[in-house]
Amino acid sequence: MARQRIRNSRAGRSSNSGASWISYSDMMAALLLVFVLILCISLHQYFQMLDLKTRELDDQRALVAAQQHTLDQQTLQLAASQVELDNQRAQVIIIQTQLDAQAEELENTRIILADQQAELDAANAALAERENELIILQAELENQRILLGAATEVLNAQRAALDEQTNRIDDLVGMRTRIIADLSSELAAANIRATVDSKTGDIVLDNAVLFQTNSSTIMPEGRALLDKFIPLYLSVLLKPDYADYLGQIIIEGHTDTAGDYIANLELSQNRALSVAKYVLSMRSLDAQRQELLQQILTSTGRSESDPIYNSDGTVNMDASRRVEFKFSLKDAEMIEELQQLLEQSDN
Repeated sequence: MARQRIRNSRAGRSSNSGASWISYSDMMAALLLVFVLILCISLHQYFQMLDLKTRELDDQRALVAAQQHTLDQQTLQLAASQVELDNQRAQVIIIQTQLDAQAEELENTRIILADQQAELDAANAALAERENELIILQAELENQRILLGAATEVLNAQRAALDEQTNRIDDLVGMRTRIIADLSSELAAANIRATVDSKTGDIVLDNAVLFQTNSSTIMPEGRALLDKFIPLYLSVLLKPDYADYLGQIIIEGHTDTAGDYIANLELSQNRALSVAKYVLSMRSLDAQRQELLQQILTSTGRSESDPIYNSDGTVNMDASRRVEFKFSLKDAEMIEELQQLLEQSDN
C-alpha cells in the first residue's frame, strides 16, 4: 500500500512536472511579454522624456544664448563702466589731491584760527578789564550826572537871574535911546524948530533967533522959544523913568570961525550963561524943579572949536553959531551898577 502510494506519488509527480513546465513556459512568455511591454513603455516614456529634455535643452540653450547676449551687453556696459570708473578714479585722484591741498590749507587755517583764538581770548580778557573800567566810569559818570543835575539847577537859577539882570542892563543901555525918541516926538508935536542928534540927544537951537550978532543978550523971539522949549525939554528928562538917572544938563555956546578965538570963547560962554540964567529964572518952573536945575544945570562956551562944515568941506558959518542943550546920564553910577550886575552874573 505504501508502495502503491509511492508509485502514485511518482506518477503524479511526472504528470505534474510536465504540466508545471508548460505553466512555467507560459509564465516566462508572459513575463517576457510583460518585460517587452514594460520596455516599450519605458522606451516610449524615455523618448518622450528625451524629447521633453531636448526641448528643455533647446529652451535652455536659447535662454543661455539670450543670457550670453545679455552678458555680452553687460560686459560691454561693464567695460564702459570700467572706463567711466577709471575716469572717476582719475577724478578721485585729482579730487584727493585737491582735498590734500585743502586739508593742508585747512590745517594752516586751523593754526591761524588757533592764533586768532588766542588773540581773541586776550582781547576778551582786555575787554573784560575794560568793561570793569567802564562800570567804574559809569558809576563815576552817574555821580557826575547827579552833580551836573544839581549844577544845572543852579545854572538855571543863575540864568534866570542873569536874564533878569540882562533885562536890567538893556534898560540901562537903552535909556538914552528912549529919551532921544521921546524928545524927538515931543518937539515934533510942539512944532519947535530944533535939531535932535539921533545918537547923543543933543539939541541945537537956532542962534539967529536967540541973539543978535556979537551979542549975548537974548532977544524976545529967543525968550519965546525958550519959554516953549524948556518946559517940554524938562518934562521929558524929569520923567519918573529917567529922573533918577539924569546926571547933568549942559548948555553949550558955539561961534563961527571968524574973529579972535579968545573973543569968540568969551562970547560963547556969555551966551551959554545968559541962556542958563534965563532958564533958572523962568516963572513957569516950580521951586522943586528950580532947585533940581541948580544942582544939574551947567553952561560952557566952546568958542570956534567945534564948527559945522558944509558938504564941500568949508565951514558953515550960520550953522556954527549955535546954542546946544545936552544931557548926560549918571555915567559913573550907571557904570558901577552895570559892574555890580556883571559881577553878580559871574558869581
